[in-house]
Amino acid sequence: MSLSLNRSPLAAGRAWCRLACIVTALGCVIVSGVSADVPKAPAGEEFIGSIAGGAIHPPLPAPPRRQGEGLGPFKRLVIRGATLIDGTGAPPIGPVDIVVEQDRIVRIASVGFPKMPLHESRRPEKGDYEIDATGMYVLPGFINAHAHIADSDQGKVGEVPSAEYVYKLWLGHGITTVRETGAFNGLRWTLNEKQHSAAHETVSPRLAVYAGFPVGANVPGAVSTPDDARRWVDAIATSGADGIKFVGSPPALMKAALAEAKLKNLRSACHHSQFAVARMNVMDTSAWGLTSLEHWYGLPEALFTDRTVQDFPADYNYSDESNRFGEAGRLWTQAAPRGSARWNEVIKTLVDRDFTMVPTFTIYEASRDLMREMHADWHDQYTLPTLMRWYAPNREAHGAYWFNWTTADEVAWRKNYQIWMSFINDYKNAGGRVAVGDDAGYIYKLFGFAWVRELELLQEAGFHPLEVVRSATLSGAELLGMADRIGSVEVGKMADLVIVPENPLANFKVLYGTGALKLDDKTHQVTRVGGVRYTIHDGIVYDAPKLLADVRQMVTDAKAREAAAK
Repeated sequence: MSLSLNRSPLAAGRAWCRLACIVTALGCVIVSGVSADVPKAPAGEEFIGSIAGGAIHPPLPAPPRRQGEGLGPFKRLVIRGATLIDGTGAPPIGPVDIVVEQDRIVRIASVGFPKMPLHESRRPEKGDYEIDATGMYVLPGFINAHAHIADSDQGKVGEVPSAEYVYKLWLGHGITTVRETGAFNGLRWTLNEKQHSAAHETVSPRLAVYAGFPVGANVPGAVSTPDDARRWVDAIATSGADGIKFVGSPPALMKAALAEAKLKNLRSACHHSQFAVARMNVMDTSAWGLTSLEHWYGLPEALFTDRTVQDFPADYNYSDESNRFGEAGRLWTQAAPRGSARWNEVIKTLVDRDFTMVPTFTIYEASRDLMREMHADWHDQYTLPTLMRWYAPNREAHGAYWFNWTTADEVAWRKNYQIWMSFINDYKNAGGRVAVGDDAGYIYKLFGFAWVRELELLQEAGFHPLEVVRSATLSGAELLGMADRIGSVEVGKMADLVIVPENPLANFKVLYGTGALKLDDKTHQVTRVGGVRYTIHDGIVYDAPKLLADVRQMVTDAKAREAAAK
C-alpha cells in the first residue's frame, strides 16, 4: 500500500506543493504543480522528498542491539530432537538434530523414530549452545515478499511506528527476510537499515530493498522519458537497491526501466495501478521482464475477453475510496471464467515466463468482513494507537474507506475472493510460483500477524499446508534470487530457522504471537498454545516471546504518553 493521501484537509501553499502529483503505491494521482524552487530529489528519494516535513518523517531507525537481544552466532549450535519441515514441500521428518556452525547449517542428523528411544550413537557431538526441541517443529526462516517498514505519512495521526516495533513483530513471528517494496521512507534510509541489519547491529530481519519508480507530473525527480528511466535505474543500482517497485507508469517508461533493470541484475515488482492497467496488464509487463505481480491488479484485466476496461459505473470517482474499493470487489466476475481458453492461456504464459504471484490476500480481507478485522484479538496489546487511528474511516485517507461500506460490498468481495483464489491455486498447480507477502500497516492489518493470516488464506485457496510453507519460504527465496542461501533447511544454507512448539501444518494459528485457542481436556480450561518459540537468523538465536513482550511494552508506553498528553 505504501505512500498514502493526507488524513487532514489539504492545506494551501507549500504543503500542497509537497503533496502535489504524488503517485501513491496504489496509483492515485494528485494533479497540481510543484513550486519551481523545489529541488530535484535524488533517485529513490522522490516520494519521501515530496511529502516530508513536520509530522511526516521516516520511522525512527532501529537502535543498536541491546545486551541479551539475540544470542550467538555460536561456534557450534545444536538443535536437538525436532521434527523438521524443510520448506521444499517434502513431508515432515523427525526426530532430527541440526548442527549450525556460526551462520551455516552443517549437519542434519536423523536420530531415531517417533515415540521410540533416540539412537544416541547417531547424535552429533555436544555444542557450545544447545536447544532442546523435543516435540517441537523446525522450519526455514519465513520470507515476507511484500512489506513496508511503516509509513511516514502515519505521522499525520500520531507517532510514526518505529522500525524497532515493526522488526520485532516480524522476527517474533519467525520472519527472517523481508522484501521492502518501495522504500517509500527514502532509499537512503532503507538501505541504511539494510546495512545495519546485515551486520547484525540491530534486531532486524534481512532486507531486500526495492525502490519506488517515480512517475507523475512535476514530482521532483520524476521519470518522464525512457532515457530518464534508464538513468534512474542506473542510479538506484549504484546506490545498492535490490530491485524496483512499479505502481504503473506510461508503458514506454516501464519497458525502458525493466530493460535496464535486467542489465543491472535488478528484480522488479508491480502493483498495476488502475490508472495504468488499461494500457498494460500483466501479460504485457511480464513479457517486458517484470519479476512479480503484487496483489491482483492487472491480472483480471488480462483475462478480459468481452471488454478492455473494467465496467465502471457512470458516477464512479476513483478519489472516493468507498467507490474505488467497492467496484474493485466486482472486478473478477468480469474476467474470463475458470477453465476457459483465456484463463488457461494466461496461466500457461506466465508459468512459462517463470513469473511470480504475490497475492497479499490478507490486506484486502476487511473488504469481505470488516468487523472481523476491526476487532482482531491482537489489536489491544500489539497495535499502536497511531495505527488504530490510521485505520479509522476517513474520506481523505487511503485504505480507510469504511464510511459507506455495505453488506452488498462484502458479499461482492467474498465472490471476488473465490475467483481470485481459484486462479492462484490453478497457477500453483500448473507449476507457477506463489510467494507470501502481507502489505501490513494498512486496513487493520498488523505486521507479523497479517503475514500468518496470509498462510491461512492460501490454505483457504486450496493449497496443501506443505505448499503453503513452501510459498512462505523457498518460493520467496527464489523470487528474491536467494534460494542458494535461504528458503529451505539444507546443509550449506544460512541458519535461518523457526522453532515452534505446536505443529503448524495442523493449524497455522499456532504461529500467531497470541497463539491458538485450545481446550485442555485435563483441566477443562481453554488455553492458548503455540506462538514461535525461537527465531534463528544467520545463527543468532532470538527469544520470540521476549521480542513480542517488547512490542507489548511499546504499545503500553505509547498509550500512556497519549493519556498523559490529554
